[in-house]
Amino acid sequence: MTVTTEEPDSGRRLTGRGVLIWLLAFFGITFAVNGAFIYFAVSTFPGVEVASSYKAGQEFEGEIAAGKAQADRGWMVDAAVRPVGDDASIEIHFTDKAGADLHGLDVRVRLTHAVDPNHDHSASLSEVASGTYRAVLQGVKAGMWNLTIEAYKGDERLFRSRNQLRLVR
Repeated sequence: MTVTTEEPDSGRRLTGRGVLIWLLAFFGITFAVNGAFIYFAVSTFPGVEVASSYKAGQEFEGEIAAGKAQADRGWMVDAAVRPVGDDASIEIHFTDKAGADLHGLDVRVRLTHAVDPNHDHSASLSEVASGTYRAVLQGVKAGMWNLTIEAYKGDERLFRSRNQLRLVR
């Protein structure tokens, strides 16, 4: 005697069409999320350091010579960035090898945001005392910044420094 038992029908069967729908839904969601991540990554950080890599490469030898001349001058530069309300005060003091104050310089600074170039600031500093230059930058937020300091005498750049700093309020 043979006994056959049938299992009760669960109501749903997995068919080829069901598998296809599940695969399309899985990969569709994966591509949509990846697309959103790519969009936010590219829109918040353009990744541009210089406007023209070719031009920067052409100027590289001149930058090396300027760096050697700067090192030979032996200037000592002391910079301080302090929060003042919603602003930031930048004060820089220049001395030569012998420790004498350097005055009459055209000092320029750029405070560039580590991520968003829309928050960048630049200023020319005024000489407030012999060898001491100061400026106040408006609306500087707390966070990571790159401070570029340049000192000129006429058209010649005599000093350049780039430093990272964290501004805390």
